[in-house]
Amino acid sequence: MTTTHSAPFTLDQIGTGIARFPSGVPIPTHSDAMVDPYIKTRMPKEVQVETILFWPQDKALYPSLVLLHDRWGLTGQIKDLGARLACEGYVVIIPNLYGRIGGMVTANDEVGEALMAKMDETLALRDINSCCEYLNTKDFTKRNIHGVVGYGLGASLALRFAAQRKRLRTTVAYYGKMFQPRELMKEVISPILYHQAGQDTWATADDAEQLRAAAAEYGKKVEIATYPDAPHAFCNEMKTNSYRADITATAWERSAVFLKSCFQGT
Repeated sequence: MTTTHSAPFTLDQIGTGIARFPSGVPIPTHSDAMVDPYIKTRMPKEVQVETILFWPQDKALYPSLVLLHDRWGLTGQIKDLGARLACEGYVVIIPNLYGRIGGMVTANDEVGEALMAKMDETLALRDINSCCEYLNTKDFTKRNIHGVVGYGLGASLALRFAAQRKRLRTTVAYYGKMFQPRELMKEVISPILYHQAGQDTWATADDAEQLRAAAAEYGKKVEIATYPDAPHAFCNEMKTNSYRADITATAWERSAVFLKSCFQGT
């Protein structure tokens, strides 16, 4: 698919940094720090969410995206995706979903499976929600104008998060599992774009069908893009056996257009 849009920013116009903040409690603001001189040195009681941030450096207010990594952890590949999404005009925050279990990164599929099984979904969802609350404290973000984009494990969490956070504006899920019970779909407000890998043996055709059926049942806006010949992780160039450059380009274009339409007018 030929790219029909160009990103408004280039990589050299994107800032990057790291952020740590407490999970599941109010996020300290700049004014909190001004009245509490010890806020930066005091040992926090709460678990800290470890994140990487990307943002356009042109002074303005931007919508935000929480980018959720797949089973291999917060890899260089997912950081590259974060920077590229920021080029589209978003503040992007990437939480380390494995932060509570050591923050490991791996290229090994079996280790990735084990890490994914060890992760506590409820706590991960709390961390993702805290990412949104953290973004609301920044002076370059539009308050509560958030979306979530996820791949594999991250896509499964993105779908589940869409049923949790009512103020979410958009959800993009690449080859993720459908949440259970499906009745949670009635809680979803944001439009969803789901990229289905036709040859996926993890997030199967049944997951996509359940998503489609639940959307029809509860009258939700869900768009499913199917790539019949694509395996799981077709967007991940680190996985040479599954990476499909042409399909990745098509999916990216669809995602960029979809995100732009969801944030239109905000």
